[in-house]
Amino acid sequence: MTEPTLNYVSCPDASGGHRMAWWQWGDPAAGHVVVCVHGLSRQGRDFDVLAQALVARAGGALRVVCPDVVGRGRSEWLKDPMGYQLPSYAADMLALLAQVHQNSPITGLDWVGTSMGGLIGMVVCGTPGLPLPAPAHRLVLNDVGPVIQWQALQRIGTYLGYPTRFESLQQAADAMWAVSTSFGPHTSQQWLDLSRAMVRTLPDGALTLHYDPAIAVPFRTITQDAAVQGEATLWQLFDNIQAQTLVTRGAQSDLLSRETAQAMTQRGPRARLVEFAGVGHAPTFVVPDQVEAVASFLLA
Repeated sequence: MTEPTLNYVSCPDASGGHRMAWWQWGDPAAGHVVVCVHGLSRQGRDFDVLAQALVARAGGALRVVCPDVVGRGRSEWLKDPMGYQLPSYAADMLALLAQVHQNSPITGLDWVGTSMGGLIGMVVCGTPGLPLPAPAHRLVLNDVGPVIQWQALQRIGTYLGYPTRFESLQQAADAMWAVSTSFGPHTSQQWLDLSRAMVRTLPDGALTLHYDPAIAVPFRTITQDAAVQGEATLWQLFDNIQAQTLVTRGAQSDLLSRETAQAMTQRGPRARLVEFAGVGHAPTFVVPDQVEAVASFLLA
């Protein structure tokens, strides 16, 4: 299976609802489901390499579901940009899980979340009483935790939501690499493959980034004081997690400090920690050692 299937789920909101796109790899009837959720300005095709590796390793008896979080990729854009926040994203994931479960019952549920996708995972896995079709069994938090370094948010703010225009995919890939070198070493082909789903075509044939620039609106309202105040809530969510948890960290990450990552191994689900040398924020799960770390944990 070299291409996933594209699906949509209707999600409620105060403005009449929106459609969220999601990509599915593997056996659509498999009871074991792995949900992979991307970072702030990314989209679900980021997980192509990991998803194919997981399906192959499971002998095909696996569903891997990779949503385009609302406002990104093939999903619709919100009428109210203040909806681009964690509570709305988590509600959308509940709608997604309900649809996936309706299509074919979920008997085992795992979650892989990169950065923002990890925060959504903490909400979904750490909020008691949510109507999950099955308890989350394993959780991978990729380069994110309850404490987010302020300087990383400032760095992301320098490029998030600004108008872009590219004349070719290669030009777009080069521009994205300029702000993504912290992802660590990639071959030219690996980066081009990661970049392909990151752009959409404009009416005149030029390319622009795939996401709604308005995702930056709520992001820019975050103050350093607010970020610090939010840490207690995130730690509570983390401490509530019952799933076996793996924290993957770029050894040079500016978003997840080593101190926070170590604390995550000592409290709550007492996560395992794996660090990748030569990588910052965030590992992409494209290179073999990163894929192996996640696959061996999820399919142990």
